[in-house]
Amino acid sequence: MTDTEYRAIADLPLTVEGVDYEQFEQDTSSGFTRVTTVFELGGEDTTGRGEDVTYDTEDHERLAGALDAGEFPLPTGEFSFDEFSTALDDADLFPGDGPEREDSVDYRRWAVESAALDLALRQNGTTLPALLDREHQPVRFVASTRLGDPPSVDRVDEVRSRNPGIGFKLDPTPDWSDDLIDDLRARDAVRVVDLKGHYEGTVVDGKASPEFYRRIVEGFPDAVIEDPLLTEETGPVFEGEEGRVSWDSPIHGMDDVRALPWEPSWLNVKPSRFGSVESLFRTLRWALDSGVTLYGGGQFELSAGRGQAQEIASLFYPDGPNDLAPSVYNEASLPPELPRSPIAVPARGDHEGFGF
Repeated sequence: MTDTEYRAIADLPLTVEGVDYEQFEQDTSSGFTRVTTVFELGGEDTTGRGEDVTYDTEDHERLAGALDAGEFPLPTGEFSFDEFSTALDDADLFPGDGPEREDSVDYRRWAVESAALDLALRQNGTTLPALLDREHQPVRFVASTRLGDPPSVDRVDEVRSRNPGIGFKLDPTPDWSDDLIDDLRARDAVRVVDLKGHYEGTVVDGKASPEFYRRIVEGFPDAVIEDPLLTEETGPVFEGEEGRVSWDSPIHGMDDVRALPWEPSWLNVKPSRFGSVESLFRTLRWALDSGVTLYGGGQFELSAGRGQAQEIASLFYPDGPNDLAPSVYNEASLPPELPRSPIAVPARGDHEGFGF
């Protein structure tokens, strides 16, 4: 395995003079209020942006307090990109009480590194396609939504009334009836079913049982099955189905890939989960070399993070069932028309820095 992609980025000169921030907030179709913070790293009249997708509002409030007080420990000065990333190893990015949950450490690290990558590309007058010798491709996407309480096909039909050809990534729950599963299958719209078996302490935790899993696996025979929780009871449900199982939440880098119960055929790549740019590109290179089918995932980004995830998808997995629809799809109240898949490539001359 080589790390050609990261080495092309690692040596970029980078000057970081300071940090500012902007916070965003939006009610979502999943029933919670999303808050994110965009870091703005400055250097010689150029700014790089990266989005912290930490899910706990309290973490964003403490971050704003630290930034306002000048107590956020951002490395400043002249670096190569790799030197700046290494300097972050010793930076306490959660000054004070620390994060509400462990995953947030990677989310914030990614926010700072993606802002630094955006800044470095702008300072050097270059782009990821130029550095990586790859071309942007239009990004196909699916819509991700919850089905309400009680669950029904109404939300799917509402989205499809505004975009008839859209596919879906859905999060099944044990209260899905057989009739609902039949109705969804008849619409030929479900591309990925996300069992969310590895979440704990969130509003989207998935409950694992062999009966529930079997109904989903058999009810959606053509869909990718994401993040089952494999136990002695549930494991047999997936015997013979390994080739359509995908992994998302557990994957923060190559150590997690190697720890999977079998070599994966599918991976959902959420750049913010990887923490560092190096970890992301090392995993992408392994997947490409190993013939793994990739697709991108979103984190309810409200600003720069969504465009950056879309650009990574455009360069590495544009044709997957990417859960990277424009953020308007996450709004509780949908507009009369919705953007269509695929997401167009920015026109030449209209693209600089990191992200669509």
